[in-house]
Amino acid sequence: MIKVKQAVIVEGKYDKIKLSSIIDGLIITTDGFSVFKNKDKIELIKKLAEKDGVIILTDSDSAGFKIRSYIKSCTQNGRVINIYIPDIFGKEKRKTALSKEGKLGVEGIPSDIIIEAFKKAGVSADDISSGSKEEITRIMLFEDGFIGTEGSENKRKKLLKYLSLPQMLSTNGLLEILNTMFTIDEYRKAVTEISKN
Repeated sequence: MIKVKQAVIVEGKYDKIKLSSIIDGLIITTDGFSVFKNKDKIELIKKLAEKDGVIILTDSDSAGFKIRSYIKSCTQNGRVINIYIPDIFGKEKRKTALSKEGKLGVEGIPSDIIIEAFKKAGVSADDISSGSKEEITRIMLFEDGFIGTEGSENKRKKLLKYLSLPQMLSTNGLLEILNTMFTIDEYRKAVTEISKN
């Protein structure tokens, strides 16, 4: 399994499922073309690109290239690594027909080819997370009153606002983002600042 510090951006949930078996890291879906209208998601991608960089891995069809180009144009102040999969013609097992261009998407590409694509893009030892950092956990979120307690939803919204994160993040999404973008000290500072208000 490849452990990456950058967030990896893919098109859909099946791509995310596929990639989850190959990489250890944050995976964000664009939900196809809906990313063009989702300002919160683009802001999040911008922040991730500026912090540690992002990896874009879309399908090799025209739709994938449009999405890739859009994200690249939105993240000019950050670091973007493009990973390309080869044109392999066929259809994914779950589908009844070929895609419009007849090419396999990320979900249908064999894992070894995706791993090779990461290597070709230069995602190497320099990009692999080294050492271990203290993780922010669900228990911390509970103890700090962000989940499972009276008023936790409002407190969680304050945290999201303070950290300039999308208000619609799920608890799991929040945990992933906190552990990708922030240190434990930055999290604790945010908790302290929110408690003052």
